[in-house]
Amino acid sequence: MSLKVANIVGARPNLMKIAPIIREMRRFPQVEPVLVHTGQHYDDNMSDVFFRELGIPVPGYNLEVGSGTHTWQTAQVMLALEPLLLELCPDCVLVVGDVNSTLAAALVAAKLHIPLAHVEAGLRNFDPTMPEEVNRKLTDVVSDYLFTTSRNANENLRREGIPEHKVFFVGNVMIDTLLRYHSRVDALQVSARYGVAPDNYAVLTLHRPSNVDALEGLTSIVDVLDVIQTRLPVLFPAHPRTYERLVQFNLLQRLKSMPEVKLLKPLGYLEFLSLMAHAQLVLTDSGGIQEETTVLGVPCLTLRENTERPVTISEGTNELVGTLPERIIGAVWKVLDEGGKTGRHPELWDGRAAERIVAILRENLGGAGE
Repeated sequence: MSLKVANIVGARPNLMKIAPIIREMRRFPQVEPVLVHTGQHYDDNMSDVFFRELGIPVPGYNLEVGSGTHTWQTAQVMLALEPLLLELCPDCVLVVGDVNSTLAAALVAAKLHIPLAHVEAGLRNFDPTMPEEVNRKLTDVVSDYLFTTSRNANENLRREGIPEHKVFFVGNVMIDTLLRYHSRVDALQVSARYGVAPDNYAVLTLHRPSNVDALEGLTSIVDVLDVIQTRLPVLFPAHPRTYERLVQFNLLQRLKSMPEVKLLKPLGYLEFLSLMAHAQLVLTDSGGIQEETTVLGVPCLTLRENTERPVTISEGTNELVGTLPERIIGAVWKVLDEGGKTGRHPELWDGRAAERIVAILRENLGGAGE
C-alpha cells in the first residue's frame, strides 16, 4: 500500500524542518513525498539557497504566492492549494511551524477531509496579538496528528481539549538538521570573513513586528546596539523587512556609522549556523534560534516579553530579557562578565525526530509493512 504525503512549506524556517522529514520519507519506496512550496518567501537568500544547502529536492509544485498582508497571503495560498490537492489526492497533508502557509494549508486539508499532520504542534506563548500564535492554535484544532517538540507542548494541547490519541511527542526536527550539518560549519570560518575572532562577537537577528514595525521600538534597539558595540562586535544579518524599516525610519545610516556593528545580508543556513556556533552570545526575537542556541550551547538573549519555547529557558541557554534597553544591556554585560547560561539538550532532541514522525504516519496511514 502506498502513502502519498503532500508536504507544505512556505517560509525559510519551514525548510530546516521539512528537510529531515523528506529525507526519511524517501527511504521507503512505498512512501511518496510531494513537496509543495507556497512561495511565501521567494528570494534566493530567504529560500532557494536553503534548498541547495539542505539537499531538499526541487519542489514539485510552487504556488508563487509572494508577499502581502496576513489575510491576503493566507487566502491566496488557500485558493492556489485547493485545486492542487484535489488533483494530487494525497493520503495526508503535512505542515510545519506556524507561518501563514501552515494555517492556509491546514484549513484546505480540513475542508477537503484529508488527514492533517502538524509538526511543532502545541507551542504557545499565550499572546494572541502575535499572528504565529493564531496560526498554530487554529492549525492544531483541525489536525489529526500533532507532533510535539516538548512535554509542555503536550500539556498545552491537553488543556485545550485535544484528544490524547492525536498527540505524539517526537522531538525537534529542526535539531535533526542542526546535528546533521554541525560538523561542517567549522571549515567555513565565516567569522573570519567578517573580521571578528571566534567567541568574541555577538549575533543579532530581528524580524518580529513588535520590534521592527514601530519607530520607537526599532530606535530603542539601535540605541542598545550603539552601547553593546563599545565592548563587543555585533554581526547583524538583516531580514529584508527589517532592512526596509531601517531605511523607512532613517536609522540605516546611524547603524552603518557604528564601527563594531556589521550589517549583513541574510545568510544561508550553513553560514548562519557557523556564525551562531562560534558567537559569544546571540540576541534574537526568533523562536527557532532559541532552540538552536540551546543545542549549540551558546547563550541566547531573547528580545521578547514571552516565548512559545519555554524548554529553552528551563533546560537550555535562553534567557527572556524583554525589550527595555537597560534590561538588554544589563543581560549582555552579565554574559560578558560572568558567562552565560549553560544548558543541556532537551529530551528527544537527538536527531531522530523525523524517524519517529514518518514511522507514526506509516503505521497509522498504511504502508508500514510494505
